[in-house]
Amino acid sequence: MKSPVLAEKPSVAREIARVLGCREQHKHYFEGPKYVVTWALGHLIELKMPEHYNPAYKTWRLEDLPIIPEKTGLNVIRQTSHQFRAIETLAKRPDMKNCIIATDAGREGELVARWILQKIRWKKPLLRLWISSQTDQAIRDGFQHLKPGKQFERLYESAVCRAEADWLIGLNVTRALTTKYNEPLSAGRVQTPTFAMIIEREKEIQSFQPVPYWTIHANVGSVPAVWERNGEKRIFSKELAEQLYEKLKNKQATVISVARKIKKEAQPLPYDLTELQRDANKRFSFSAKKTLSVLQRLYEQHKLVTYPRTDSRYLTTDMENTMFERLEAMKSGYVDEVIPLLKNKGKVMARRVFDNEKVTDHHAIIPTEERLDISKLSADERKLYDLIAHRFLALFLSSLRIRNDSCCFFY
Repeated sequence: MKSPVLAEKPSVAREIARVLGCREQHKHYFEGPKYVVTWALGHLIELKMPEHYNPAYKTWRLEDLPIIPEKTGLNVIRQTSHQFRAIETLAKRPDMKNCIIATDAGREGELVARWILQKIRWKKPLLRLWISSQTDQAIRDGFQHLKPGKQFERLYESAVCRAEADWLIGLNVTRALTTKYNEPLSAGRVQTPTFAMIIEREKEIQSFQPVPYWTIHANVGSVPAVWERNGEKRIFSKELAEQLYEKLKNKQATVISVARKIKKEAQPLPYDLTELQRDANKRFSFSAKKTLSVLQRLYEQHKLVTYPRTDSRYLTTDMENTMFERLEAMKSGYVDEVIPLLKNKGKVMARRVFDNEKVTDHHAIIPTEERLDISKLSADERKLYDLIAHRFLALFLSSLRIRNDSCCFFY
C-alpha cells in the first residue's frame, strides 16, 4: 500500500518526491515505493457561482439580492480540471491508503487540499505534513512526525468561513452597486474597508492647512542648542521670533542644569511578512507583491528562509537548539558578523524572541539550515535575504545602550 501526498504546486511536489525517493515520473504525479506525490495548481476547486443555484441569477438584477444559498456547493475550476481528474483517478487506486496533505502549512493551503478531498469524496484517514521550511532535512523530519488530520479541522473550518464570507459580501455588494449605478463597480470584504481607509487618509491630506513657524538655534561652543519654552520649540509668530533673536544674540548664558540619561534599546525581533514588506518598500521601493514573490523564491527555490506567510515575529522554544546550525549555514556570506557569534556558541541574547504563546501557525521569518551560496541569488534576492539575515543576527547581540546628555541654558 502507498500513501498519496498532495502538494500545492508542481515545484514543491518535485522537491518532496526527490527527498522521498519517488523517482518514477508521470504526467501528473511522481511515484516511489511508499509514496505517490501529486499536486494542485493553487485552487482546483471554487465555490459555486449564483447561476449554478438558479439559472435566473445569470442576469444581474437588484431585486434578486441578497443571494444566500441554503448550502454552499463546490465546483471544479474548468481551466485546471485536468489536474483534478488526475488526482481523482489516483485516489481510486486500490493500493492507496491514508492521504498526506502537504500543501502550504496555513489556512489557505488547508483549504486547497480539503476542497479537493471533499470533491473526490475521500473517506480514508488523513495525515498532515506541517513544516516551516523546504530544506531536505525539514521535509524528512516532517514525514517522520506527521500530524493527524483531525488536528487541523478548525483551521479548515476558519478557511471555509473566510471563503464564504468573501463570496456573500463581495458578490452581493458588487452586484448591488453595479446594477444600481449601471457601472461595473467592485466591492469586497477586505477591499472596500481598505479603500475607505485610503479615502479618509486622502481627505485628511487634502484638508491639511500648513502653518508656518520659526525656530532659534545657537552654538554654545561645540554644543548645538535650540530655544524652547514649556517644551515647545516652535514659534508661530515671526515678530516674536525676531524679537527673541535680537534679545538673545551675542548674550551670555548660564547653565542651570545638566542631565544624563542612559536608554536601553532591545534587539529588533525577526520579521513577519508585513514588517518585511514595509522595510523592503522603504529601503528598495519594492511593492508588497514583489517582496512576496522574491521571498517565495528564497523559500521554495533556494530553501534559504522559513515559511513567508507568517504574522508572528517570535520563535518557539524548541528552535533554540537550531540557532548554531543556522549561523553556520549563513557564515559564507557574513563571515565577519558570524564568527564572533559562533565563538559564543550561538547564544541568543534576545531571550524574549522565544515565546510559544505568540506563535500561531508559523514562527517569524529567519534563515534556514541550508548552506548559503550568495552567487546563486539574483540582486533582488540578495537584498531581501540581507534584510532577513541582519535582523536574525541582531538576536545574538547585546541590547543597545544610548547615552543622552542634555544641558539647559538660561539667558
